[in-house]
Amino acid sequence: MNNLSKTTDHESMRAEMDKLIASLDLPELNKEFMRARWLELVIWMDGKAQESVWWYRRLRLATIIGGVIVPALVSLNFSSEMQGLVQAITFIVSLVVAMSAAVEEFFRYGERWRHYRRMTESLKSEGWQFLQLSGSYAGQTHIQAYPAFATRVEELSREEVESYITQVFKDKKEADDKTPSAS
Repeated sequence: MNNLSKTTDHESMRAEMDKLIASLDLPELNKEFMRARWLELVIWMDGKAQESVWWYRRLRLATIIGGVIVPALVSLNFSSEMQGLVQAITFIVSLVVAMSAAVEEFFRYGERWRHYRRMTESLKSEGWQFLQLSGSYAGQTHIQAYPAFATRVEELSREEVESYITQVFKDKKEADDKTPSAS
């Protein structure tokens, strides 16, 4: 997905949700909170998920496709004039495979994507339950349910930070701790 369509999707989501938020029977300050905190957090998380999956898929494809091509190139027998070219191509493809795998391992785009997608969906679900007064908000007005909603959004935001640090970078730190130092 390119940046233009992502921006367009997010602007469309922002406009649609803004209409819903504006129609709620809530003080304007609460509506501004919903726009500034909940909606912008949903859009930011969605953008990070899309960015992470974009990188993850490209790096994984480069690793997989290159990993298939290298053995095929190694097994080819050409005349001595072509052999040098095939060796150079094999070397370059091998470097691309190694770099793709290393970059994906270092930045953990697959884990980031899943993390951001989970958080986006949790925030969206919480927002829809609040907007529709369903789930834990059932039987209340928006004014009555708002404090619980605001608290839940902040809890999800805090959980996101804690989860990101412990899940996405926990294994990275453990791997770094196991690597012998070069001193």
